[in-house]
Amino acid sequence: MSRIVVGVDGSPESRAALHWAVAEARLRGAELQAVHVWGAPALASPTDELRLEARTLVDSVVAEALAGGNDVKVTPVLVQGNPAELIVEASRGADLLVVGSRGRGGFAGMLLGSVSAQCAHHAVCPVVIVRRGVVA
Repeated sequence: MSRIVVGVDGSPESRAALHWAVAEARLRGAELQAVHVWGAPALASPTDELRLEARTLVDSVVAEALAGGNDVKVTPVLVQGNPAELIVEASRGADLLVVGSRGRGGFAGMLLGSVSAQCAHHAVCPVVIVRRGVVA
């Protein structure tokens, strides 16, 4: 296995997914891509401030996940747009895609959709969905 893609949004579930992906990368000798999709729907173009906030978030969660060792290469990927679509796109050619699940169900889940469900349905590589409370 050479490349694992993990979706990161700062939520507890995505942090758990990142921790899981780091542990898996260590086992497999793989590199990680930490993909953070951000958006500013009201803005025609992204601002430097929003880009900086996104980068700060990714750097922070990656540093937290790597605490105790720097033996896994992690490349942050920041993109603007639709999270499910762009995470699936980033996973093309990857050996594994890892995402967190917020577990939103019922009516809200039907209306809003689920990034993890979209990734599971549309990714062309195996997908691991890490649920709340899972520790690597």
